[in-house]
Amino acid sequence: MEIKTVTIENPDSLNLILGHSHFIKTVEDIFEAMVNGVAGAKFGIAFCEASDKCLVRYTGTDNELIELSKKNAYALSAGHSFIVFMKDMFPINVLNAIKAVPEVCRIFCATANPVEVIIAETKQGRGILGVVDGFASKGIETEKDMDARKGLLRAIGYKQ
Repeated sequence: MEIKTVTIENPDSLNLILGHSHFIKTVEDIFEAMVNGVAGAKFGIAFCEASDKCLVRYTGTDNELIELSKKNAYALSAGHSFIVFMKDMFPINVLNAIKAVPEVCRIFCATANPVEVIIAETKQGRGILGVVDGFASKGIETEKDMDARKGLLRAIGYKQ
């Protein structure tokens, strides 16, 4: 077995969701979760099929995001993984809907941070072991940091 990392290409620091599923209809069901969760959602989804033709399956509402999803999914080539890139929305808007898709097994991350995916590769194929989401902690928040965090949440409409 070989352990390697794959860096997710995300030049515009878009929000993304990386997960694991178990069935080819994942692409269509996540599409429905996205459009039902956010009116006018702009996104792209790609899914690594793990049997039969082993293709990267894809869909979405934005061609650039679809292409970015396809490129990253193919770089991962990890069985039954999926990646969703979104624009003008946050994962919090759709995360529970995606988790509720019957074939979704787990979510590895939902972030706009730089992401490195830790991959195990065997003779059979590839699997995601985990992710490095962003950077290591640099300290403990102060009262000033806490006030800034609370202010940000209120400024973007997630708290009153």
